[in-house]
Amino acid sequence: MNYFTMRKVVSMTLFSVFFFIGTSKTLGQNENQTGAWYMYFYNHQFKNSEFGIQGDFQYRNWNIIGDLEQLLLRSGFTYAPKDAGVLFTLGYGHITTGQLGESTSNSVESRIYQEALFPQTLGKRFHLTHRFRYEQRFVEGQDFRTRYRYNLFLNIPLNTTVLEEKAIYIALYNELFVNGQKDIGDGREVEYFDRNRTYLGVGYALTNKIRFQLGWMNQKTNGAGKGQLQFSMHHKI
Repeated sequence: MNYFTMRKVVSMTLFSVFFFIGTSKTLGQNENQTGAWYMYFYNHQFKNSEFGIQGDFQYRNWNIIGDLEQLLLRSGFTYAPKDAGVLFTLGYGHITTGQLGESTSNSVESRIYQEALFPQTLGKRFHLTHRFRYEQRFVEGQDFRTRYRYNLFLNIPLNTTVLEEKAIYIALYNELFVNGQKDIGDGREVEYFDRNRTYLGVGYALTNKIRFQLGWMNQKTNGAGKGQLQFSMHHKI
């Protein structure tokens, strides 16, 4: 792919991201505004070991900044069996959820999760990752809950074939959330379908260990949808 073609693809991707942002108000989004998520992801493999750590810290806003939707702190231990092509994680998350607008009230959730990551390469450029996650959720004011999640990630480098230093790439994902039960206590119920997230963005690998992404995510729940800007840093420690 030559320089001019690469620049055209990146420009079209950025245009698509901001087009979706600009039109989100006309698509019946929740509260008629676009939110923003600021995210840091990290992972580290212990030297000469199959074990490591990984996690993420996310500051999510109902608006661009200042109106807290969620503060999510999540970390876990990883295990990568030799030559198995899979990464297992056992982790814990602490989530504070705020209310829309000027209210300062919030609720707290503790979450234990197990996940498996399966990387896959199609051809030379299409880098897929399948993520299966099972969550045990202790939400304030609700009965114990569980949830199943499946995420399909796709990264497509434009100026190289791998996500190495100075790589520019297109990033996409789609994630499905399914509740493990409907009853959440005190006669309240939720649907088995919890939500679906679809993301489109562009990324840049500053080094072999640090990547940045800018994208737009649409989150659909039962009868509602909302657009979110996403700014993320991905760090191999």
